[in-house]
Amino acid sequence: MKASRMSFFLAVDAGGTKTDYALADDSRELARVRGDTIKRLRADADTAARNLDHALAELAARAGVPMHAITRTCVGAAGESVPLVADWLRDAFSARVSGDLLLLGDVEIALDAAFPGQPGILALAGTGSNVAGRSHSGQLTNAGGWGPALADQGSGHRIGSEGLRAAFLAIDEATGQMAQEGEVAQKEVKETPTLLLPAIMEFWSLASIDHLIEYANSAPAPDFSRLTSVVLACATQGDAVALSVLKQEGEDLAHLVNLVARRLQRLAPDPSWVPPLAFAGGILEKVAPLRQALVAAVRAEFPSIQVREGVVDPIAGAIWRARANPPA
Repeated sequence: MKASRMSFFLAVDAGGTKTDYALADDSRELARVRGDTIKRLRADADTAARNLDHALAELAARAGVPMHAITRTCVGAAGESVPLVADWLRDAFSARVSGDLLLLGDVEIALDAAFPGQPGILALAGTGSNVAGRSHSGQLTNAGGWGPALADQGSGHRIGSEGLRAAFLAIDEATGQMAQEGEVAQKEVKETPTLLLPAIMEFWSLASIDHLIEYANSAPAPDFSRLTSVVLACATQGDAVALSVLKQEGEDLAHLVNLVARRLQRLAPDPSWVPPLAFAGGILEKVAPLRQALVAAVRAEFPSIQVREGVVDPIAGAIWRARANPPA
């Protein structure tokens, strides 16, 4: 009897700041690597290509499987519906990897990791954010995910940009004279009504509020998502402005979860059914005040909702999808 040919599957989670890759066979994961972003909205074509080439070479070396042996690839990408992103990914992987290609949203592969083929809701928050749900019949529905200019509630980008806005609003709301002959002294910066301003200035190595204003409004804009750690650190120290930002972002993301939950309820055989909820992404893993605000706001409308602990591994969903769902 002729032995069956081994199948190999490439799984990719392409986010805004990093990209995770895994190579698996029919039964187990063989190797995994992490590389820099290949998302064309975050990197130019040459940089994205170099990042992809480096990661694929490292993955092939670790797994001992060349890219021409791949049966099927599943790529989950933030912004997969944007032509610049989708077209580049299709061309790039087709030129480097054999076999079929499935291109999905990053939130969809995370949904597969949490509820493979089953109904449920997945909220993802990293550099960007998105919420996806699956009904009992397999119908998918999304809320959010429109990018930083239009949505991304609860994301690293929103935490950073809204933290900065809230800090300057706190200046406007504070009493007392903040300026001294058109300049703000360091003593006065430290005495502003929030820890965020001096912390952000230190993080970005800026000498004054005027320099901060210039830098924050520069073009191209700075990476506001990097300020997430600053906002979280200030919130941990009890800063009311930072805490309010994280609470608001959690509630804004919860609003999207509730929208998806209502849609799934309308599609369910039992209208009293409440879909379970799982999380993915660094924000929902590491920013506890935001996650707590999200869960509280969801449970205010759906008290019986089951919320998974921790966060799921989106790569596991991409592997499952690559194995189970060849392209039509």
